[in-house]
Amino acid sequence: MFFLQKLVFLRIFEYLCGQFEEKMELKIIAYARNGHTDKFGIPRQSRDESPILTRIVFEPEFAVREALRGIEHFSHLWLLWGFSANEKGETNDEKLDWSPTVRPPRLGGNKRMGVFATRSPFRPNPIGLSSVRLVGIEKGELIVSGADLLDGTPIYDIKPYLSFSDSHPDARNGFAEETKNYRLRVEWYPSEGVHSRDRFDKGAELVRERCEELSKIREEIEYILSQDPRPAYQDDPDREYKLDYAGWRVTFRVEKEQVDAKKEQADTLKDQVENGVVKVVKVEKI
Repeated sequence: MFFLQKLVFLRIFEYLCGQFEEKMELKIIAYARNGHTDKFGIPRQSRDESPILTRIVFEPEFAVREALRGIEHFSHLWLLWGFSANEKGETNDEKLDWSPTVRPPRLGGNKRMGVFATRSPFRPNPIGLSSVRLVGIEKGELIVSGADLLDGTPIYDIKPYLSFSDSHPDARNGFAEETKNYRLRVEWYPSEGVHSRDRFDKGAELVRERCEELSKIREEIEYILSQDPRPAYQDDPDREYKLDYAGWRVTFRVEKEQVDAKKEQADTLKDQVENGVVKVVKVEKI
């Protein structure tokens, strides 16, 4: 009798275990579309003050109007997405797609922290989570601001942000607290103007059109540069960097400066915040 009971128990246990697979397939419900065509320059965090707009374009199976019913009543959303641009060999262990420890950029790129204490893209499951502001809905597409996503990023799920349960004003920010207000001041070289590869072929009218086009996204470019897109280990003031955004290539340098935290009204743990100045050297249409 005991043997039969044990056998039945084992059969039930095996059945239940079979219902839960080690792997779960996620369906891509949409893709993010914006001007971030390259990983270099994407904000490291989603921020509410970001002027960058992203369109959430649904796949045909999920482009159902009823699926968005009521979403217009929420000001913010959660996006669950995938780090689709991760490449093998980018971690400190070539045999792993993820790394147990990573070097957060805001710690200078030298100090290692546990991957679960960071927002590194190289995780056991390369999944990202971003809080964004819902700006509008057009033709079944969501328009959001503040997203830290590459153009073409797959979206797995969308949920409403609830201030009474998702917001924790007294939360501790760990090592990220000291650099939460880090930013760079952006200066444009007026003498450089707008450069285009075919400006000399088509004349001044083209330059004028390019200037008008650039003026529409200037605020977005300034925001990206103010977040300091450089790798943390590079701080050569004479080095020039190139950033591609929305069909434009921006060449810039970064110079260090000491800014009085009180004058800047920065809420940090230090009296001085080491910021810098971004010198925009050249902007050209690509």
